[in-house]
Amino acid sequence: MIRALILTHRWLSIPLGPLFALWFATGIVMHFVPFPAQTESERFAGLLPLDLTAGLRSPAEALVASGIDRPSRIRLWQRTDGPIYVISAADRSVAIHADKLAAADVTAPDLALSVARATAQQRGFGANGIAVAARDDYDQWTVPNRFDVHRPLYRIALNDTDETELYVSSRTGDVVLDTTGFERRWNYLGSVIHWVYPTVLRKDWSAWNVTVWWLSFAAVIAAVTGALLGPLRLRLRKARLGSRYRGWHLWHHWAGLVCMQFLLTWIVSGWLSMDHGRLFATGHLTPSENAIITGAPDWMQLSAAPSAAGSGEVREIEWFAFGGRLHQRMRRAVSQQQISVLDGSAWHIVGRFLQPAEINAVSAGLRPGCARSAEVEPGDDYPFSSDVPGAPVHRVICGDTWYHVDSASGAVLEKLDPSRRAYRWVYQALHTLDFPTLLAHATLRTALILGLCGAGFAFSLTGLVIGWRRLRVLGAAARRNG
Repeated sequence: MIRALILTHRWLSIPLGPLFALWFATGIVMHFVPFPAQTESERFAGLLPLDLTAGLRSPAEALVASGIDRPSRIRLWQRTDGPIYVISAADRSVAIHADKLAAADVTAPDLALSVARATAQQRGFGANGIAVAARDDYDQWTVPNRFDVHRPLYRIALNDTDETELYVSSRTGDVVLDTTGFERRWNYLGSVIHWVYPTVLRKDWSAWNVTVWWLSFAAVIAAVTGALLGPLRLRLRKARLGSRYRGWHLWHHWAGLVCMQFLLTWIVSGWLSMDHGRLFATGHLTPSENAIITGAPDWMQLSAAPSAAGSGEVREIEWFAFGGRLHQRMRRAVSQQQISVLDGSAWHIVGRFLQPAEINAVSAGLRPGCARSAEVEPGDDYPFSSDVPGAPVHRVICGDTWYHVDSASGAVLEKLDPSRRAYRWVYQALHTLDFPTLLAHATLRTALILGLCGAGFAFSLTGLVIGWRRLRVLGAAARRNG
């Protein structure tokens, strides 16, 4: 039994040893420089004021022109070539010119440049010789699946001091991502290595998913066999526990005993990051649940051209379904918005956000016995926040299943059944140390991450030395026998 454990641990750890060391080292980098992503505040800051005096057609007409039967949302925003409707469905988005109802794909590089230049000016980026750097389906920073509805993407280099690059969707013209030279360089030393994220592999999600799952699973076996061997290889001599090993093996043995609990939880939780529904729930709504949340409104009721009521520049108008009724979300700033509901032929103002009574009424149909919703407070064990600063997220508890509803947009952020709540702790909390107490004390959390990852890296180095020496011995023996 012990011999089998030793062989399994040895011959898994030798090839996986460098990966263990890299995972710990890159985990430190990722804590300080996460993978590039665009926040809602950044996206909204780049929007131009909407021109609602240009003889716009109605959202219903744009929907017909798009060819989409069941939209999830319709959005109106100002592009440099005029107001644009973006009709979104589950698997695609279609852009339509709001005045002439023609397709509004970005097929010309000059238009992508114009959009990027306007966004850069709105957000205060410096630009020195802005130019199209590439037009690709994938590059290192746009491999995540959320960009699928926007491919191919124009990558626009601003040539500023921060080496900023903007990504413009060829489908809608939205700027969907920005990166800086600092982010890109550090992420090659962080997320790209940590997630085994080279473009050639990650652009095929299925291949990447299987590859990293099996690599992580093999790492779990290596860690578990090492954790079992650690206590088994201790010996009692003169009433004192000691190791059976000497030299680097001794260092590896004692370091493993010290790091064992952290190492196991971190490697296992890292493997669970690749679960994707294998053992735990995904947190996605079922089609029937989604149908209850949105209902089946008649989108053709949106037959009037949009207009802005009240003062202030409007940057974006969005229409969405919630509980079978159409809602209009008029946005003047990232946290300044007004939601109205269509009742008959008239719009009635709801307020800045959806009201708890409406959220309760709609969510009551999800399951029997749904309790009244309550706002998710800061420091909650299951933290969720809206993209809109200050917007409440409502937790609706339906028996053992919870739903988090964003009052700013009517979107269900996640469905938390018992499986998903368990996943929050065994993956997210254990892997990133986002326990509520530590989130409230950021300096302590950072110190723990640095200390634990540093210890794991040092422990991994002892394994690398042992593995290298083992390979050298085997190589020398092979040469003698050859």
